[in-house]
Amino acid sequence: MHNCGRGYDATMIALEKGNVWGADVVMMQEPVVEKEGYNISHPGYRLVRGGRTMTAIRRDTHLEFSEVDMGGEGDVQVFDIKYPSGREMRLVNVYDQLKQEGGVRSQGRPAQTARWKEIMGRNKILLGGDWNAHSDRWDPECPPKRDEVFLTNLMDEYELTDVNDGEATHTSMRNGEISRSLIDFFITKAAMADNLEIATDLATTSNHAMVCAQLRWDEGEGVKVSRKVTGWDIDGLKSEKEKENYKKAKKYWKDKSSERPVLTKKSSGEELQNEAEWIQRNFVNHLNRCCKKVKVCARSKRWWNEEITENRRILGSLKRARRRGEATQQQVKKQRSNVRRIIRQSKMKMWQDFLSSAMKDQVWQALRYTKLGGQQTTKALKSRDGVVAESWEDKAELIKEEAFPKPLKGVERKAQEKGGGMWKKITDEDIRLALFNQSVKKAPGPDRLGFKAIRLL
Repeated sequence: MHNCGRGYDATMIALEKGNVWGADVVMMQEPVVEKEGYNISHPGYRLVRGGRTMTAIRRDTHLEFSEVDMGGEGDVQVFDIKYPSGREMRLVNVYDQLKQEGGVRSQGRPAQTARWKEIMGRNKILLGGDWNAHSDRWDPECPPKRDEVFLTNLMDEYELTDVNDGEATHTSMRNGEISRSLIDFFITKAAMADNLEIATDLATTSNHAMVCAQLRWDEGEGVKVSRKVTGWDIDGLKSEKEKENYKKAKKYWKDKSSERPVLTKKSSGEELQNEAEWIQRNFVNHLNRCCKKVKVCARSKRWWNEEITENRRILGSLKRARRRGEATQQQVKKQRSNVRRIIRQSKMKMWQDFLSSAMKDQVWQALRYTKLGGQQTTKALKSRDGVVAESWEDKAELIKEEAFPKPLKGVERKAQEKGGGMWKKITDEDIRLALFNQSVKKAPGPDRLGFKAIRLL
């Protein structure tokens, strides 16, 4: 989300940053004003312009967007969103500011004339934008209160809470001094606020900061421990502490596998397939018995520490107390901000420690971490017949047709009846090199058997 200050550069930077971040939506207030003879576009986003708002929807998003007209003279854009799972929510892009006529601000804010009772008729709703309202309710460093009545009444009437990271989002000059304020932020119901993660990015050529929001439907605040086993603690099994257990596990597998028939060059493809399935099935069961299971979550990250754990525990207690009526939303909000601040500090400390101790090739590794990657969204493709493919499905279908053309009529292709013989040239050394030259950090398949586990064989 970003107020672009009607600047072309700021508008394009907002779209590019959204593209790099993989954002499904980029909400903009005061985007660049299109003039007669030219307009703006972006290969990764479909632009839906209101009046002083514009919403960019990712072309290859998996979400379904439906725009709903709720008034507001283009300063309020309302979208109903449907997820593949069937879950639905409403997204509202708001620019709440006085009208301008001939470059002069007049009385009346169009955004406040929207049909807010209808807009708020959804349980799951997220509103974001430039509210141009100042209050210590959402900005602890607030200058004198002004223009906050509409927003505070809206929040009180529909029991909404603001979600921000406490960072100023707007910089201006007042009375010869730099003034910073927090006027660009999201508001939502308390239940959704627990699932929303906010980060304020550096300002662009506009005097407003960009605000990035990530909604985690199923994970709540931070990331809960997954119930799904994603692997095994192989290093722990091979540690000195588990030395005896490791020896027993090796002996058990050796005895069990020695009972299996030995495959030879005369073995059929079916016998080979059966043996591979037996190894996969029994080795997974064996690791489940002798090795500690791993469930990857946020706490698996190296920046996770005891302070974060303790503050998350306090946050959970406050949220439960709020539901019982024993704590206020402000207390929950303050503790949530505290958790996010501690996480940011921990990540920053880890990054600084890495940079200060970086040696030789690690310097280039640091450069790769900070260098922005290439454009993630493929531009619209055009077929030989002139048909334009914009969605992910259409692009995939077009690429498939070009890469695997259908055979010409009258031309028959005979399928190879017997397998080739190149496998006979593969030696034990080739297998060893293929196995031990691969990174153990590569993601495993559905059976969870990564290279670290396979090497135990």
